[in-house]
Amino acid sequence: MTDFPGAPTGPGDGRRLRVLAAMSGGVDSAVAAARAAEAGHDVTGVHLALSANPQSFRTGARGCCTIEDSNDARRAADVIGIPFYIWDLAERFRADVVDDFVAEYAAGRTPNPCLRCNEKIKFAALLDKAIALGFDAVCTGHYATVVVNPDGGRELHRASDAAKDQSYVLGVLDERQLAHAMFPLGDTLTTKDEIRAEAARRGLSVAKKPDSHDICFIADGDTQGFLARRLGTAEGDILDEDGNRLGTHEGAYGFTVGQRKGLRLGVPADDGKPRYVLDISPVDNTVTVGPADALDVIALTAIRPRWCGTAPVVDGPRAFTAQLRAHGEDVPVVAELAGEELRVRFTGDPVRGVAPGQAVVLYDGTRVVGSATIAATERRARTAASA
Repeated sequence: MTDFPGAPTGPGDGRRLRVLAAMSGGVDSAVAAARAAEAGHDVTGVHLALSANPQSFRTGARGCCTIEDSNDARRAADVIGIPFYIWDLAERFRADVVDDFVAEYAAGRTPNPCLRCNEKIKFAALLDKAIALGFDAVCTGHYATVVVNPDGGRELHRASDAAKDQSYVLGVLDERQLAHAMFPLGDTLTTKDEIRAEAARRGLSVAKKPDSHDICFIADGDTQGFLARRLGTAEGDILDEDGNRLGTHEGAYGFTVGQRKGLRLGVPADDGKPRYVLDISPVDNTVTVGPADALDVIALTAIRPRWCGTAPVVDGPRAFTAQLRAHGEDVPVVAELAGEELRVRFTGDPVRGVAPGQAVVLYDGTRVVGSATIAATERRARTAASA
């Protein structure tokens, strides 16, 4: 019987597991479930109903968790030959992911709902229910790899194919959650076309289904409109770094640090160069804009650190690399714990577009060390000429 690196230990022979495969209705989760079943595990498929009103069908590659998706997941489970269920987690998803998303934007921060969903839904609510029902592991279609140490401890590592790596959004998994996680796609060096070809060979109708992207619960991709419907409109000022009024907006929540498009400024910059969002102040409902070099961040402070697997020893400054967005590059840093805060300093070039609310994920080589939520940033001092 074949298996996957880092698979949790099962009862009896220590190999065959009772696996709950989370099936979104997409090609990755379908192939992951098929591989787990082919490896000899006792697999049950489950689709999470995360919308309280899943009547709309996805538009192209936008959205997920619709009736269309649940039907696609059911058909895939039938082809694989595994039992299939739909679990209603809509209320939990609304409270832990959607409401949190809205509240973070209202506070002037930029959240990542995918991390929150993995932390609170797929590897908390779903995992807890799975364990209560006697399952050994939750299987998903994420591209990441689990490595088992000689002492039995588990580590999360980047996928073998860095181009598809999704370890950033899994950096919130703690030691207990990681011990019950299975990622059958993480250790394969295959292109997405090859995954689709494998799905076609297996007779899975989702082989040609487009990948979902953007925020799953905002199917039309209009984040600002979504927030406006929940937070209302509130006209405020767009200011330059000196406090001069350049224009107005309909809600500071509609902006993120580093944003360039959609500012609609009537007054051009003196140097003729683009301006970017530098700061968002929900207290006075203002947005401050300025030149690109004003975004250069040299350090940050993050809160609520979560160690992925066994907690590392960070009792003083230690070198890591860090990733600041889902498809961002690795950057060298020195990080240390100061009480409940994680302080991170970039040791290479300054980084732009870093916003409070985002996650910083630390790596030691390919190993995911942990994740924390950015609370504040320190920007590079600018010379009089650049300012």
